[in-house]
Amino acid sequence: MPNGTLPDVYPPVRPADLERAGVWLAGHGLADVRPTPLLATRLAARRRARLAGSVLLAVFIIAVALTYLGGMVDGSGYRRWLLLVLTALVVGLVLAQSLLDWRVRRVDRRAGATLPRRAAYPVRLGWRTVLGWPRAAFAAATFAGATALAIGALTLHDSTTRYAAVILLIGLCGLAVGIAVQLRHVLTHPVVADDEVSLTADVIMRVEDARVGAVPTSVWSVWSLPVVSVFSTAFGWWNAAWLVFIVLSVIAQALIEARTARSAMVARHVMSAP
Repeated sequence: MPNGTLPDVYPPVRPADLERAGVWLAGHGLADVRPTPLLATRLAARRRARLAGSVLLAVFIIAVALTYLGGMVDGSGYRRWLLLVLTALVVGLVLAQSLLDWRVRRVDRRAGATLPRRAAYPVRLGWRTVLGWPRAAFAAATFAGATALAIGALTLHDSTTRYAAVILLIGLCGLAVGIAVQLRHVLTHPVVADDEVSLTADVIMRVEDARVGAVPTSVWSVWSLPVVSVFSTAFGWWNAAWLVFIVLSVIAQALIEARTARSAMVARHVMSAP
């Protein structure tokens, strides 16, 4: 058993990945289902992609902070170049996220190629199914509220606040495009299943991929650095509005998590559709 993989399995699967797949099945009400190498491979690819996505977001937040601090030190003339660099980093972030999504889809395609036949969903999966109205509306409202606050800050006379607002607008544009790209990948990549159980697992993974991608944690993170820095210069309506915005967003997120159906329930509803 070289390199800790199971022999005679395509693609090779680590025993730890199979064990995690079993835990994942049990956590979604499928404890009586035996984890397969195909499922373990797909889940492992998603774990790696989400870890890499978290690293990308951390790098982006650091870049936002450095852009803000660099503009404070060197003045308005240097700020234009920093904003151009940040814009390039935003484009790079979107491209990197697209690459991560492509790698997950490639793993799915290779895993699907080993199936003797392909199952199909009883109903078409759209964004209302995988994401749902509450989460879609919350994500849209979060971006709209953050954008409105940033645009409002551009009307202030404080150059520090205006500079922070421009940084936030650039960051928000990149994050919004990134979420749209992720959701498109979730809705368009082919089904990887050959029976009812694997089809149910496929729906659950799509729902979880969409929900994880749409959580506005990235918006809160990008907002925190420049806005907190502005507290050192002035505390006005923009700062107060930002605090209210964050508190209401967190409360709304908690309510949505508590009151909407879990991914496994959504999958069962899809599978029971006539």
